[in-house]
Amino acid sequence: MRSRAGPKTEAGKQVLSRCNAIRHGLTAETVLSALEDAEDYKAFEAAITADYDAQSAVERELVLRLASILWRLRRATTMETGLFEIQAQQLHDYRQLLSNSRDHTVFRRVESASGDATSLSAASNIETLSDSGSKADATAVEFARCFLRLANLPNFALDRLSRYEATLWRQAGRILHALEILDRRKPQERRHPAWLGTETHVDCE
Repeated sequence: MRSRAGPKTEAGKQVLSRCNAIRHGLTAETVLSALEDAEDYKAFEAAITADYDAQSAVERELVLRLASILWRLRRATTMETGLFEIQAQQLHDYRQLLSNSRDHTVFRRVESASGDATSLSAASNIETLSDSGSKADATAVEFARCFLRLANLPNFALDRLSRYEATLWRQAGRILHALEILDRRKPQERRHPAWLGTETHVDCE
């Protein structure tokens, strides 16, 4: 069992201090304090680092960077969900306004003035088509409506989010590749040390 007493020598204490600086710095850079819980991130980071037996400062840095990137990917998924929820709510409000108004032409003219004419018109066209197909899956149709509205937004939010995710996945892939190369370069006895249960081990946790 690994000792958790911590380093005794001055050199060991400096190594631990540097590791803590890496961890705390990455936490501050990764977590959005107004929206996310730092403790949740630390638990997530611990789960990722537990999958690796980092035996050098380089490996430790790479693993922590990997945790940071994977956390951002989870956030991107949350943002995508949020975008669809926003559009779903707007579609709901749109239907409510339509049901309360007999003059659809006036309503569309007002919406056109607000700058959202393209997405509303496209969503309306899909709604007309889907109403004629009573056997269509309601949930799939709702997602299609939301997707079409998102795809037609002038700020290209969905496309930008997709490119953001692709960039993060490329970064994660490079880190995983680097970790694999480092692991291959380790002597066999360092990959699977028989003495792991008896030696005092200093890590950055």
